[in-house]
Amino acid sequence: MRFDQHTVVLLVRPDDPPELPRDVADRLQDTHLAHQAGLVEQGAVLAAGPFLGGDDERIRGFAVLSVDPQMARELYANDPAVRAGRLVARVMSWMVPEGVLRFEQVPVPTSMLEAATGD
Repeated sequence: MRFDQHTVVLLVRPDDPPELPRDVADRLQDTHLAHQAGLVEQGAVLAAGPFLGGDDERIRGFAVLSVDPQMARELYANDPAVRAGRLVARVMSWMVPEGVLRFEQVPVPTSMLEAATGD
């Protein structure tokens, strides 16, 4: 059997994230979403999104990338939420049977407002 290999990133809240005022945290989230959208536009991110209601609330999001793990580490080191210490990027390779996954280009939100309104 043949396999496709993808790079995945788990975005994890550290045990001791910095406390930020609500407005600062909201702006940081917007810059995080804009960064993620830029990676999608570049073709580096194939799919990404948050986790909700999971057993481990520290695990905040997931991304599947078209780049190797080292490049993924570099890309997520530049994520504003990672730089601010609010998230940590855990990078690994993921293998699935060849052809089992298909990714299509779709728009992604670049801000919390855009995500909330669905525009």
